Amino acid sequence: MNTEEMMVEVAYALPSQQVILPVKVPTGANAEAAIRASGVLAKFPEIDLAINKIGIFGKLSKLDAELRHLDRVEIYRPLIADPKEVRRQRAAEGKVMKKGGGDIAE
Repeated sequence: MNTEEMMVEVAYALPSQQVILPVKVPTGANAEAAIRASGVLAKFPEIDLAINKIGIFGKLSKLDAELRHLDRVEIYRPLIADPKEVRRQRAAEGKVMKKGGGDIAE
């Protein structure tokens, strides 16, 4: 690898599988260039960069974010359910989340 290129990874996960694709990109390339160079869009046609959010090492980012050597670009899927709404529904149904202790029997 010469100084005009760098290695990055592109990650995408489904409930049943996870792929992490190493890819060589020119130094100074952005996240979108790495995603396109990785071939992940051909492998998973459901990915739409206009809809799916992306991040670099778990931190939300934009497609034009400049990458550094060994960065990992992650493509996120939309959530199936809104976690806040699920908690509201549980509270409305009178269910409690079991987190530790609970009532102590005397």
